Amino acid sequence: MIGKSIPRVDAYEKVTGRAKFTDDLAPKNCLVAKVYHATIGNGIVTSIDTSEAQALPGVVRVVTFKDVPDHCYPTPGHPWSVELAHQDIADRNLLTGRVRYYGDDIAAVVAEDEVTAARALKLIKVEYEEYPVEINPRKSMYGSPHPIHLDKKDNVLARSNFFIGNVEQGLKDSDTVIKRSYKTPIVQHCHIENPISYAYMEKGRIVVVTSTQIPHIVRRVIGQALGIPWGKVRVIKPYIGGGFGNKQDVLYEPLNAFLTTLVGGRPVKLDVTREETFCNTRTRHSIEYDLTAGVDKSGHLIAKDMLAISNQGAYASHGHAIAANGLTAWRLQYACPNIKGEAYTVYTNCPTAGAMRAYGIPQAAFAIECFMDDIAGEIQMDPLEFRRRNLIHGYYQDAYLKPIAANTNGIFECLEKGAEHIHWEEKRKAYANQTGDIRRGVGMSLFSYKTGVWPISLEIAGARLVLNQDGSMQLSLGATEIGQGADTVFSQMAAETLHMDVEDIHIQTVQDTDITPFDTGAYASRQSFVTGTAVKKCAELMLHKILDYAATLLEGEERTLSLDHGWILADGQKVLSLAELALESYYSLTNSSAITAEVSTQVKKNTLATGCCFVEVEVDLKLGKIKILDIINVHDSGKLINPQLARMQVEGGMSMGMGYGLSEQLLLDEKTGRPLNGTLLDYKIMTTMDTPDLDVDFVELEDPMGPYGNKALGEPPAIPAAPAIRNAVLHATGVAFNENPLTPQRLISGFKEAGLI
Repeated sequence: MIGKSIPRVDAYEKVTGRAKFTDDLAPKNCLVAKVYHATIGNGIVTSIDTSEAQALPGVVRVVTFKDVPDHCYPTPGHPWSVELAHQDIADRNLLTGRVRYYGDDIAAVVAEDEVTAARALKLIKVEYEEYPVEINPRKSMYGSPHPIHLDKKDNVLARSNFFIGNVEQGLKDSDTVIKRSYKTPIVQHCHIENPISYAYMEKGRIVVVTSTQIPHIVRRVIGQALGIPWGKVRVIKPYIGGGFGNKQDVLYEPLNAFLTTLVGGRPVKLDVTREETFCNTRTRHSIEYDLTAGVDKSGHLIAKDMLAISNQGAYASHGHAIAANGLTAWRLQYACPNIKGEAYTVYTNCPTAGAMRAYGIPQAAFAIECFMDDIAGEIQMDPLEFRRRNLIHGYYQDAYLKPIAANTNGIFECLEKGAEHIHWEEKRKAYANQTGDIRRGVGMSLFSYKTGVWPISLEIAGARLVLNQDGSMQLSLGATEIGQGADTVFSQMAAETLHMDVEDIHIQTVQDTDITPFDTGAYASRQSFVTGTAVKKCAELMLHKILDYAATLLEGEERTLSLDHGWILADGQKVLSLAELALESYYSLTNSSAITAEVSTQVKKNTLATGCCFVEVEVDLKLGKIKILDIINVHDSGKLINPQLARMQVEGGMSMGMGYGLSEQLLLDEKTGRPLNGTLLDYKIMTTMDTPDLDVDFVELEDPMGPYGNKALGEPPAIPAAPAIRNAVLHATGVAFNENPLTPQRLISGFKEAGLI
């Protein structure tokens, strides 16, 4: 079954509307909760009056920051560490009177219906003492009169650095030294389903049904936020309408859990609007980079230095992990004897930044890959040739995190396929020295990406298989299907190892922390790699148990037993159907034993996936308009479990990457921190009208670390498009834009400065 493009196992439910999402499951008598958000960007609440809101008919309860438990808790979807030094920063309360960004959570209303709850919010009266707002991390890191968090007087959440060789000496020894600065914007995930949950109480425990990527982690964080044992919480994840990392944070589930305890355990639904999703959930970090590199006369990198300053926003969330991941990328792929990196993550009065698809690498790759083109231009070398000259061949590993390695490295094959598709050499020559208002260019970029989070964090996954009475299998996992096709891939994995048809593998889509095996969730391109390992081990155990039981039914049979598509074989000959064996195992009067298998496995390995993007653009200088004429992503993601699903993953990531490069940015008022375009009307994501035909190709090198030769695929496609587009514009116009997105305003300003218009 591995390598086959079978239909998604959840396709019918989703296209017919049978799939039940959180809102579909909410009880009809559900109370409605809404959050009151601050209307300043920095300061403290000096008074709050909820009397009118509480008096409104239909309002059940009004809660302020004065009423919530005094338990600071962490929100990121990271595995919990028993070591205090490695635990995530607990800097969040359910509600707060210390406003740290425009829209901070001050109070909440629980009402009989949505209209009443919305009306009640308008009746809450709040007075503030305002402090100056700072949304620029370079300024914020030098401190402020009122630190955003008192334990961080300079507003620096964290700092890290590394050294390989001697960068200062390497720069002195270089024939050419280049310095550039780059900046990436704040963007939002824009998943279809907004964050939503409903909570109720049952048998003295809190039950939360939520759209999340991390149900087991949500359970733990609710316990921490409320100061109750984690076993007092049950979390259920139904079908989910996307997440892209936004739902790898624990968002409003703890508040919702607390609210149900205040209303006698009645069900309370907390549905976040699109506007709230933009500003009150999580965003992608805006990161600024200062890069320096030295090269010799042959175009080889001698030294390189990176300074990264990451805009964290108001709360820690995933914090420094994002910028630190970018520092790791600075060490990988390109050979260089002298490398230095330093990163700061800084609190500001911006919406909180967290995890987003590819976890800091789109930011780092934009800076690195633009820089590679700029270096090539400086030394008058073809950008593709410059990269080929500096890329590491074959196996390599991270100098600091040695389990992270390119165990297979298909980047050169990827480059060959991409260049051939785009007709690189021909078009680089054809588009040189253009004049006029309409110009064309080709550009490219590449990436490497880890598979999972080991050894930085724990990697653990569980799987359970149950043999049904008819010979089919029930597969239960703690890993979450969030729209990426994980359930289909897991079903194929189980079918492959058990030598069964996928139709006979019934996978449980809903995760329930009371029932489902423990797994940390969907993130870091880990699931097919880490949970796939658990699936394989569990299936191998189940196969062993089935054949052992078959041996008891075929007493005296000396031939070798095996399982093949519903039959027990003896030296290749059918001797017993799996359905007959299953019935016997459940109902035998002499040998009854329901056959199950369950494993929990810790995965202590990692491997790098690589790939590239090639793009051809047409630039209208006077309109500041970029038209993508041709684009291709080529990926080395090891063995593809399901090629069609893999292609779909890449196409979705390419769309996200093009939006990152061309149009997406969350704009904030510098004086107040108020979002200026926090709706899908004003925030410009890629539409079908903007999207060209997308080409996808793969280099399939079986990776020895992957359970089925596979490695990271889900997140990498979002990485390379933005720098490839920028580099294509550079080729077309000669103008280097060092900040994305390349909006018409930014392009026209740049072209005017360059004297082109």
